[in-house]
This record gives sequence, C-alpha cells and structure tokens, in this order.
Amino acid sequence: MIMSIGDLVLDITIVPAGQLRPDDDNQAVIRVGGGGQAGNFCAWAAALGSPVRLVTRVGDDDRGRRLVAELEAVGVEVLAVWGADPTGLIAVLVGPNGERTMATQRGASAGLRPTDLRKPWFNGVNLIHVPAYSLFTEPLAGAARAAIDLVRKRRGLLSIDLSSVAGLKEYGGGRFAGDLAKLKPDLLFATEAESETLGIGMDELARVAVLKLGSQGCVVAGRRVPSPQVKEVDPTGAGDALAAAFCVSYLDGATPTEAAERAVVVASGSVTKAGARPS
Repeated sequence: MIMSIGDLVLDITIVPAGQLRPDDDNQAVIRVGGGGQAGNFCAWAAALGSPVRLVTRVGDDDRGRRLVAELEAVGVEVLAVWGADPTGLIAVLVGPNGERTMATQRGASAGLRPTDLRKPWFNGVNLIHVPAYSLFTEPLAGAARAAIDLVRKRRGLLSIDLSSVAGLKEYGGGRFAGDLAKLKPDLLFATEAESETLGIGMDELARVAVLKLGSQGCVVAGRRVPSPQVKEVDPTGAGDALAAAFCVSYLDGATPTEAAERAVVVASGSVTKAGARPS
C-alpha cells in the first residue's frame, strides 16, 4: 500500500491555440478536473495498479465532494477531513512552448492538523509520498511529519518530491536541506532548478535521488535515463506521473534504474493530453 498526504484541489487548465493576444478573444482548450500534487500522484499510482491511499483536507462543499468521488472512482482510497473553508483551486496557463504559469489558492488543504490523523489509516502502508508543499506551511507540515513518523514506525519507506522552486525559496532552500537531512528520505525527486535551491547534492540527502529533466528523462544513480520523444500538449502532472511510476516499480522490487526506465515512459505519455491525471 502506498500513501500520500497533501493537496486535493480543482485544476483549471488553459492551453491556448497560439500566442495569447491581450484584450482579445483567444481560442483554447480548457479543462477542469482534479489536481493537487498528492491527489495527482495517487491517481497515477492507482492507474498503475497499486493500492493507494490519500490523506487530505477539503472543503465541505460541492467541489470537495466531487473531487473525492472522482478519485474514489479510479480506485484511490481517500481519507478526507472536511473543513469549513473552501476547497482549493489552481489555474494553470500553458504557453505555446509547454511552459506553465500557475495561480494557486490552496484553500482547505493547508489546514490539515496532526490531531486529524487516525492510526488505523497507516496500517499496511509500505511507502508514504510527501510533496514538499505539505512540509512548507503549518498546520499541514505538522500533520505530514506525524504521518511520516507513523509510517516509519511500521518500517515503511519515505518518498519526498521538492515540488516548487518558489515554495522552496520562500521556505529557505538551506533550511529545507536541513529538514531532509533529518528526515532521511529513501527516495527524493526534484527538477534541476528545485535541486539547486538546496545548496547540497541530492545524493547526500536520500538513499535514491531522482533528478527530473522533463522531456530529456531523468538522472538516477549517476545515469541519465532518456524519455521517449512525444508531441507535448500539457506537462502538468508529468512529474507526479513519473514519481508514482517510480515508487510503484521500486516497491515491486525494481532497481532504481529499472524504476526510472518505467517512470519516463509513463511521464512521457502523460504530457500528450491536457490535464494532470490519467485519462
């Protein structure tokens, strides 16, 4: 069983047909669907056949109920805490070259507290995947650390994704590197830009470090694993797809290189459509 803890939000993804023209109409593909790094990771893990569980907090509103039902429908066990504040939103604007600009309203997800957790939720969990978003702000950060402790006490593995350059800079890259040195993750995922904020090599902070290179694949154990070349539509969620495929394969006994080879195939397929989740 794999678990993740953190955001479940609504994504509004806009993929314009060309360069945006100010003060004018612009043709675009617009998709509204589930998002949030923890939610996306779980959706991909479920699509790959793994039992997976999400611990999250959403608003007690129509949006939150739809998002939970959507994940449950694809096989994710959702352990939701219902809050009085609204469910979060992320607006994703995809540029003509695949670059993304995101505006985020995290909403209820950041309010998850350690006291919201229940010990039975952690029974049978072999790996917990924690987006760094879940470690940046309280009270969610306290809940994430409590969840990590519960999984570790049951001899489960810890996977962390650095998530966001902006979030790391606001929190402090060196500060987060210190956190990682204490947490000692088994798996650590990051883009090149995210990794650079730490000021220390990822290999010094985790048993297995996976450097995500986008369309160029990834680097693991000192080896670059190339990604299949595809026509990119929307890269949103590709990193979550890669992390999920890697974790599923690694738990199944694959070597880091074998897990990476599987992960880049899954991630490359994810960018050929709009949205952050499997079809």
